Amino acid sequence: MGGLREVAASFVVPGPSGVAVRDRLRVSERDAAVLAEVGVFLGSLAAGDLAVRSRQGPAHDAGSWAQRKRELTGACSARWAGSITKATHDQWALARRGQAAHMAWLRGQITRIEARLARPLSAKADKRAGLVRGYRSRAEWHAKSRRLQSLRHRLARVEADWAAGRVHVVHGGKQLARTRHHLAEAQLSKEAWRERWQAARIFLSADGESGKRFGNETIRITGTGQVSVKLPAPLRHLANAPHGRYVLDATVAFRYRGAEWLDRITGNRAVAYRIHHDLLRDRWYVTASWQRAAAPVLPLEAALNQGAVGVDMNDDHLAAWRLDVHGNPVGEPQRFFYDLSGNTQHRDAQIRHALTRLLHHTRRTGAAAIAIEDLHFTDSRCRERHGRNKRFRRLLARFPTATLKARLTSMAAEQGIALVAVDPAYTSRWGAQHWQQPLATPTRKISRHDAASIAIGRRALGHPIRRRTTPPPHDQSDRVGHRTVQARPDTGRREETRPHVPGPRTRCAPPGRGAKAGDQRAQHRSGHAAEHGFWHQDPLPLSP
Repeated sequence: MGGLREVAASFVVPGPSGVAVRDRLRVSERDAAVLAEVGVFLGSLAAGDLAVRSRQGPAHDAGSWAQRKRELTGACSARWAGSITKATHDQWALARRGQAAHMAWLRGQITRIEARLARPLSAKADKRAGLVRGYRSRAEWHAKSRRLQSLRHRLARVEADWAAGRVHVVHGGKQLARTRHHLAEAQLSKEAWRERWQAARIFLSADGESGKRFGNETIRITGTGQVSVKLPAPLRHLANAPHGRYVLDATVAFRYRGAEWLDRITGNRAVAYRIHHDLLRDRWYVTASWQRAAAPVLPLEAALNQGAVGVDMNDDHLAAWRLDVHGNPVGEPQRFFYDLSGNTQHRDAQIRHALTRLLHHTRRTGAAAIAIEDLHFTDSRCRERHGRNKRFRRLLARFPTATLKARLTSMAAEQGIALVAVDPAYTSRWGAQHWQQPLATPTRKISRHDAASIAIGRRALGHPIRRRTTPPPHDQSDRVGHRTVQARPDTGRREETRPHVPGPRTRCAPPGRGAKAGDQRAQHRSGHAAEHGFWHQDPLPLSP
């Protein structure tokens, strides 16, 4: 057991602290033209402010933020300037965190390659000694040494950017900006790319303000669904309502969380809105978001007082099994499949559908908690960790761990179901070792994923993964004999003392055989007639 890593403690995942709902805006041609013009104008201001913020680097402070806001106020308005500067600051901070994560990844790759280059060719790994395996051939060793130099060069460049406070961020997206140089491969014309670029750089986002009418003065949505936008100063000539506002012909009706949204705007509490254009579908959408009070996190014991549903996440399905408070599987295993092929919308819908079925199953079984693995594959997708196993690396790359956990956290909170995260160490291996074969029957096939779900649930409940612990040798009835640790599932009363089996207690003759097999009293020495009964010979017969 010295080579096994320590298993981290399980914990209850805190619920989400924000809410976002979306609805379609069925705008007219005039509404679409006005929204596009306003969005393009504000987008140009946002792009310029992002460039200014990037040049400031770590020297940015509250004074420089106020200065940027004052400069933008003259070009649009104070509220639009506040929304633009806040969005710029969040975008720069996100790029900065990504830069730090990239540096950590480069350092990890360099350390791993250096360790493997220091080993002899074809050397085997030794986990107990902390030694990694060597490269298979001299050609691979040479290729990895060249890659090591490339990674060191990239790390030096990123570290220089980090020290200088430079971030490489594009308003509209780097991927779309790079596509401009590969239009033939993307099968796009210059005009089509220009339309996508303009739609991606539109800025129509406004932060909410508590105490203001309907929770937002810039983009206002009333209780009847009427949408109006406060126009920037240079575009006031487009207004069709008093005070420089433009009222859209389209209305909004949030079907999901509509009552909660209505309560907020009725009480004039802050609600942020974002209007964006989906160019591929030629549709306009509005997204409403707000913060909610963080619900107190339940103690682990309270969340698991009714058992749990252990869930093993895979690349094509969720394997689930209900466990009672004692860690015993109840009922039949469940599998909720999803298909991750297709576009992003299709994959997202598949994941939401699978999670919805999982939550409904949890409610039907009476459990109040779902146990999942605290998975992250940030360091497991590289070749240095899994060698030439391209299929496994591809599986890890497409596995939607972050999406699954984020979706399940928000959806479980709405259903009142706690989410318990457990350490994923050895759950698949030990689950298959201790649970796959005992639970399998001729009519029920148990997969490794089903057994892993039991292991995950038992770890969340605080039970060991193995079914029973081994008793001390001299406490076994056979005195360090052949008795196995596990009792068969079909053995009745297996938790009581072993019943007496008639027959000799020798290993050479099984029960039911031997000289005294027919005399059952001989097997109970205390009541045998040879010891306690009075013996006398019967009289011999005088005639045949």
